[in-house]
Amino acid sequence: MLKGIPSILSPELLKVLCEMGHSDRLVISDGNFPSESMGRDAIVIRCDGHGVPEILEAILKVFPLDTYVEKPMNLMEVMPGDHVETPIWDTYKEIVSKYDERGAEAVGNIERFKFYDESRTAYAIVATSEKALYANIMLQKGVVAE
Repeated sequence: MLKGIPSILSPELLKVLCEMGHSDRLVISDGNFPSESMGRDAIVIRCDGHGVPEILEAILKVFPLDTYVEKPMNLMEVMPGDHVETPIWDTYKEIVSKYDERGAEAVGNIERFKFYDESRTAYAIVATSEKALYANIMLQKGVVAE
């Protein structure tokens, strides 16, 4: 155990977050995301039994978002024709607002298949049991400047 570190962050996940460098990307995936096939060239960390919001909150406590890009946090866009509500996106925007002064302006969207393509080049994928649809997030790491 460590002081000040959210207990939901496993030693394996902390190690990966620490290893990541500026502009490396991290995917936090929902339960439907093909984490293992997308993560063939990445590190896949299982966080079964947890949802994306609680993992996102814990990660953003220790993970700086990239200030050199307009949208360092990206969501998977809903496919045209899918009539899916995405209230979880509002939760994500509330969470990011606590840790990045840009708030919801730091959040963008990536078309579904482009999101898959970009996920294949991510440093790591955190696989959750999130049941909400279109609940995947991609974060781009910034620098710690203190």
